[in-house]
Amino acid sequence: MVNLLSVVVFALIGAVLAAGGAWLIVLGGSWYYAIAGIAFLATAWLLHRRKPIVLWVYAAFLIGSLVWAFWEVGLDWWQLAPRGGVPVLMGLWLLMPWVRRGLVSRDVDAKVPSGLGLSMAVVLSVVVAVAGMMNDPTAINGRLNDKVVVPKPDMGNAIPDGDWHQYGRTQYGQRYSPLDQINVSNVADLTEAWRYQTGDVRQSEDVPETTYQVTPLKVGDTLFLCTPHSWAVAIDAKTGKEKWKFDPKVGMNSDRQHQTCRGVTYYADQNAQAGDRCVERVYLPTSDARLIALDAEDGSICDSFADNGTLHLEQNMPHKPSGYYYSTSPPVAVDDKIIIGGAVNDNYSTKEQSGVIRAFDIHTGELLWNWDSGNPTETDPLKDGETYTTNSPNSWSVFSVDDKLGMVYIPLGNQVPDQLGMNRSASVEKYSSSIVALSIQTGQVQWVRQTVHHDLWDMDVPAQPVLVNISDEMGNETPALVGPTKQGDIYVLDRRTGEPLIKVREKPAPGGAIPEDHTAPTQPVSDLTFMPEKLTGHDMWGITLFDQLACRIQFHQLKYEGRYTPPSLQGSLIYPGNFGTFNWGSVAVDPKRQVMFGMPTYLAFTSKLIPRDEVPPQGTKKASEMGINQNTGAPYAVSMGPFLSPIGIPCQSPPWGYVAGADLRDGKIAYKHKNGTVYDMTPLPLKIKLGVPGIGGPMITAGGVAFLGAAVDDFFRAYDLTTGKQLWEARLPAGGQSTPMTYTTDDGTQYVVIVAGGHGSIGTKPGDYVMAYKLPNQKN
Repeated sequence: MVNLLSVVVFALIGAVLAAGGAWLIVLGGSWYYAIAGIAFLATAWLLHRRKPIVLWVYAAFLIGSLVWAFWEVGLDWWQLAPRGGVPVLMGLWLLMPWVRRGLVSRDVDAKVPSGLGLSMAVVLSVVVAVAGMMNDPTAINGRLNDKVVVPKPDMGNAIPDGDWHQYGRTQYGQRYSPLDQINVSNVADLTEAWRYQTGDVRQSEDVPETTYQVTPLKVGDTLFLCTPHSWAVAIDAKTGKEKWKFDPKVGMNSDRQHQTCRGVTYYADQNAQAGDRCVERVYLPTSDARLIALDAEDGSICDSFADNGTLHLEQNMPHKPSGYYYSTSPPVAVDDKIIIGGAVNDNYSTKEQSGVIRAFDIHTGELLWNWDSGNPTETDPLKDGETYTTNSPNSWSVFSVDDKLGMVYIPLGNQVPDQLGMNRSASVEKYSSSIVALSIQTGQVQWVRQTVHHDLWDMDVPAQPVLVNISDEMGNETPALVGPTKQGDIYVLDRRTGEPLIKVREKPAPGGAIPEDHTAPTQPVSDLTFMPEKLTGHDMWGITLFDQLACRIQFHQLKYEGRYTPPSLQGSLIYPGNFGTFNWGSVAVDPKRQVMFGMPTYLAFTSKLIPRDEVPPQGTKKASEMGINQNTGAPYAVSMGPFLSPIGIPCQSPPWGYVAGADLRDGKIAYKHKNGTVYDMTPLPLKIKLGVPGIGGPMITAGGVAFLGAAVDDFFRAYDLTTGKQLWEARLPAGGQSTPMTYTTDDGTQYVVIVAGGHGSIGTKPGDYVMAYKLPNQKN
């Protein structure tokens, strides 16, 4: 019975590997799987014939597999495991006494065959595996500069050290706090101080991309924040007790691609008189395309602003499909203006709202200027009856401001449909997927730096540009801008002119677009880049040989020539995918040490164009960037999603997520370490540090500590900024896909706060938590 079972199992394994392996050979892939299939079938036959030589045959196969695996991936445990798991386990099965006894002839004097050769092969495989466990070929082990380069850096608009007034603390977006009470020597002692629940929880009617990404503001003794359904909330910074809450009643709309809010905007009127209402205001962007002014004192509406306190952002739009346009990020308040962009649904229609950037009078809501990237020279306010450009590139992320230079810096997206570049105007081609500097006063373009030419990959600039003055060896400071991108490049530019401070080179890019379209012959690449190496068949992964084989077959069926492979009818592999190496979480910069800390993520996506006459009806599907995007009015729809194996894990080998540090003066990456575990990715809560994807942002402090949630395991972590070493972690009650912040209260206690509410599209646990931490010996 044991012999029969063994024969069947080996034969089944062999049949699957031989058939799949033959298919892979036809596609131009590795011959190993077909050879392995033949070896398993031969083993099954020899077992059936009860031939003792089967042990030596399988031992030879196991040694050959080991040599092949080492040749492909070296001493990388996570790559060796799927290659060796099934062969080694089946080798152990053959060594079992009850299996070897089945090979004994009917001669009563015959001995049980020796398994010495096979045992040695198994032991050697285990030794190599253990060596792989002790090795991390993906790591960069170095140290950032730990010396202060600029003792008194420019950190943007002046605010108290213990406050956090804008999304990135100041309008420079550095995500840096000068507080140092919590530092590398004591951060491991952090404990929960308080937690607050907003009451805004995910509903069954919500769209898939319902996320909680807010960074609270701290002004005086109050935290101000928003929730996914656009509630505004004020809570006590010391106790976490609610002060007020405002619900704008945005309702549900299945056509919204995103249901989120990243933050509110704080403004203090310096010219207000004693007794005036709304001296301090909170401006709330909503998911139904409104901007509402609230009194920061009690949350009541400031009815002197716009239309009884509400600015309707769809005014002068050429088309107004409900749910297609909204603001997910806080606007900036500067020079008595509030400057705002908006998110436009990706790939839904050729007739959507404009991506116009507008400046309004912060007191009255009067339109002061408008910059439309589809009509970039005309910035005077539109007259009644005039409209902005349909589908012009939009900006859904956070802006940065240098009021001394008089510029606002816009991370710009591309024109939808994202994957179809036909019929784009010269203006769209110039400004799509770029960082644009506009005059605060007039909205006129001061400079533009494009990060992708003729973008066909949804590689919009997703992150708030970080402003920092960079010092050279002589101590001369240059006002710089640090711009992270989805494709992994970090642009370090002179923010006065947009010229690179770290070299940017044009490099050849793949061609082969559909006949109606074209590709750019070259693409820009910064010398400071976290872009991944080009994928090969060696990089395909799986839990076992079987799903790894399936991934290798998929890989060879897709069109792929490296970064910027254009979308195609056969399906293209897009790597990095439109999830991005960096996304809206941006990077954090220490302006004293001139270094940055970030979280590069690596996930390949697929992109397949579908001719219009083959597009299935949309039905009742809720809005999502994954799956089939209709592109109504265009000749093609597009099907997109992560490149996953049949069992739903990434086809490319891990790590998929890192923490990394780089020096902004010379552009050198100092370290890069795996970030996050599979604790919440598997049925068993295993804290295996694999390096997992994430979305969110970092924050750093003068105490030399970097804080980050973001990873798809529900933990909040602290790192040594100098080395990237993890120093502390806390279990969150929900996904931490937001950017943390820190502040002090009037008793001198430093708090670190992160919002934990999960992210619908990456499947982390939903919630409505605001979590605060402090040192245990501090008052509360």
